[in-house]
Amino acid sequence: MKAIKNKRAFHEYEIIQKFEAGISLKGTEIKSIRSGMVNFKDSFAKIKDGECWLMNFHISPWEKASYFNHEAERPRRLLLHRHEIRRMKSKVEEQGMTLVPLDIYVNDNGLCKITLGIAKGKKTYDKRDALQQKDVQRDKEREQRHL
Repeated sequence: MKAIKNKRAFHEYEIIQKFEAGISLKGTEIKSIRSGMVNFKDSFAKIKDGECWLMNFHISPWEKASYFNHEAERPRRLLLHRHEIRRMKSKVEEQGMTLVPLDIYVNDNGLCKITLGIAKGKKTYDKRDALQQKDVQRDKEREQRHL
């Protein structure tokens, strides 16, 4: 399965470091993820009581499930090693960074994984520069194709 990417995170934040984490899900949630029914809008990760939690991550309810369905935006526990959580916590608390989900995918073993990024917010002029560089790069690639 292809990864579902959070394109907005790369626009809004400068990604410093990436971590791969498992995610604790219910049965209907994994079915919705496999069909691509997720939304990253306003989602973030939070470290609480030595555990990492994914907040505001929207997984649409599975339409074929009856009363066994899940809550769309419930907090979901992320499965990380203790030393990774400690490292994330120090960066977030001391340096004022944010934990943002970058992408979600199902690996070859059928396990759902999420990539978290330790990120620092971009200023508006940084965002404009990034868009301008992307436009220039796109124009160069177009010219190369037509030659």
